[in-house]
This record gives sequence, C-alpha cells and structure tokens, in this order.
Amino acid sequence: MRASTLLNSLLGLSGVRAGKTAVCDGELRVTVSLRRRRLCCPQCSFSTGHRYDTREVDSSWRHLDMGGRICRILLRRRRLRCPDHGVLAEGVPFARPDSRHTRDFEDLVAWLVTKADKTTVSSFARVAWRTVGAICERVVADVLDPDRLCGLVDIGVDEISWRKHHRYLTLVSDHDSGTIVWGKPGKDTDTLGAFFDELPDGGASLEAVSMDMGPAYAKAVRERAPAAVICFDPFHVVKVVTDALEAVRRQVWQAARTLPDQRIAKTFKGARWALLKNPADLTDTQAQTLREMKRNGGILWRAYQLKEALREVFAGDLDTATVAELLNRWCARAQRSRIPEFIKAGRTIRKHRAGIDAALERGLSNGRHEGLNTKVRLLIRRAYGFHSAKAALALILLACGPVTLKLPYHTGGHPHSCQ
Repeated sequence: MRASTLLNSLLGLSGVRAGKTAVCDGELRVTVSLRRRRLCCPQCSFSTGHRYDTREVDSSWRHLDMGGRICRILLRRRRLRCPDHGVLAEGVPFARPDSRHTRDFEDLVAWLVTKADKTTVSSFARVAWRTVGAICERVVADVLDPDRLCGLVDIGVDEISWRKHHRYLTLVSDHDSGTIVWGKPGKDTDTLGAFFDELPDGGASLEAVSMDMGPAYAKAVRERAPAAVICFDPFHVVKVVTDALEAVRRQVWQAARTLPDQRIAKTFKGARWALLKNPADLTDTQAQTLREMKRNGGILWRAYQLKEALREVFAGDLDTATVAELLNRWCARAQRSRIPEFIKAGRTIRKHRAGIDAALERGLSNGRHEGLNTKVRLLIRRAYGFHSAKAALALILLACGPVTLKLPYHTGGHPHSCQ
C-alpha cells in the first residue's frame, strides 16, 4: 500500500486527498487538497465554479490524535462571493462552519462531555475548557433534529435551576419520545410563549400539556393553545403536600431550638429525609426515627400521616373515579386538620382539580420529564456550573434531546452535501 493511500485511510476525511506531512513542535501536520473543483459557501448550500479572486486563505483544523500526537489539517482555501453571505473562504466537507476542529474531533468531544465533566474532557482532548462548550453548541446546532417540534401531541413543561441565584431554564419534553425538545432561559409566561412561536403549527396539534401548579405556564398554554388540556400530574400534587410537610418540620425544629435540651432539635432536624422518603425506601435509622416520632405523636406525625395518605391515593392501581373520590376525602381531611400548611395545600388541590382529573383520565404523568430533570441535575452538578445558559442548554440537548451521538470510529466518516 502506498504511503499516501495509507495516510488518507488513517485520516478518514472525505472529499480531500493528503499531501505533504511533517512533524513540527511535536504536532503532526498534514497538508490536504480538496478533490472538488466547485467552491461551496460554508454557511449555506450555494456553490459556484468561479473564484472571487486569486487570494487564498491558509487554514488549519485540529483532527483526531494520531500516535499520541496532536494532528492538524492544513489547507489553502479559495474565496468566493455568496449572494447571501458576501465574500468569504470556501467551506470544507470535513469541518463545520466557523470551526477550527474537524467534525470527527468535535463529535468525539461532544460524546465525551455527555459522559464526563468538561475539565476531564478538556484535559483528555488537550483543548481549552471554553472550547469544549463552544464545540457542544456547534454540534447541537448541527445534529439536532430540525423536525423535532413538528406534530407534538402530549408535552411536559417544567423549570430547572442551572445556576444559583435563581437562574432557571424552561424545558419542554415530548411524552411520546421521552426527550427534551426545547429549552430557553427563564420560567415565566413569555418564556413558554417563545416555544409556541417556534412551533410550525403554533400549537394546534397539542392535545395535552403536563406541568406543575404554577400560574405562569398555565397562562401561556391558555393563551397560545386553548384547545390543549392542562394536566397537573400526581407527582406535582404530592409535591405540594411534601412541601407543606417540610414547612411543618421546620417550624417544629425552630421551636425545639429554644428548648434547653438541644437533642430534641437535632432529632427533628435529622428527620427530614425520614419524613419525605417512601416507607419502603427507609434505612434502619430512619425507620427508627419514625417509630419514635409515632410514639410521641404531635403535629409533625399528623402531617406525615396526611402526606402518606395522599401518596397512597395515587400509588395504588385504582380507577379514575375511585381516585377522585379518595382525593375529595383527603381534601376534606386536610381542611379539618387544623394545620395551616395542609389547609392551604387542600385548597390548592381543590383549585386545580380540573387539571388533576384530566391527568388521571389521560394517564399523563410528568414522571418521565422528572427523570430527565434528574439527569439534567447530574450534568449540572458534574460540570460544577456553567458560565452561560446557552452552554448549559447545549449540553442538556446533547444528553437528553433527540440527538444520537456516535463516536467517529463508528460512523465511517461524515459525507457532505457539496463535494
């Protein structure tokens, strides 16, 4: 086999032929030439057979390492005049527009960043930390399914914090595919309104939208997709009551802190997870804490019983009518509990009964979306924060969106539309 044929095979770059090769400053530098004669705009599908002038632009791209050495692809690019983008250097089939890395290299980095934190990836790939984020944004823009918003029927909407000090992202998931299809910084009515602006049909195909009981998202759906049914799934119903239970625990803990015996305060402070977890998931220590709390009784134990009673309403395999009746009984019980937090929770549930009943009838739950949120939180925690919402959203769509990432070794190269 000829050396040039072997090098072309090792590089795996379509549309080019390898030429001069040299090792300089510890890097392997390969000069290539394009096989095609026509000039292609890197920003659109325009192509021409005429050069703008005789000037050529020296360009280089970082490629996959070879033999442990950094590999750079060198090419002298011609210039063309695009009717839409003006005079610029021609596009290449092996790299994305405005990138100094080949597609294979960027795909490798994007795949790695969904498995490890950015610092680890930047060390492994020998690129800057910020470069990893820029690569993620380019890959998402290139590989994200452009038709992902077409024909949506049942969707879930929820917000998630991507940074402290109340920095939120609104995420929209497709219940059918179980993927996040859209996201934007913010969590108000206008934020979700931007989602409807991007829908090809304006939301006419939507039949149901599951969400929490906050008013912002519900207002956006009523204004932009009035035919869609708003569903408040059981997860968020139970969450209202667990928040009420946590508020009661905090009050009891604060009161116990004023007592001379501080061991009581420590008991209530350490009981948080014992109260919030399902009984089947308790550790031996947490189970013992609950048994002691049951013996002592009091407002906190009554609040815990109310929480468990509501959870059992939705935990059983019951028909919709039975669940609705049990929910009515629970609300009446909460109203008689003389616990302000649970009286408020009962009123909240009654206020949103139409959406709760709709979720029960359709069997629609935000459980899959909450599962995605758990994965998103893991990504954010593993990244130790983001400098911009755009970078956070790019990583979320890479890991949880309708994107299929493959290692370049498994794809057999990247064909280009203009070669």
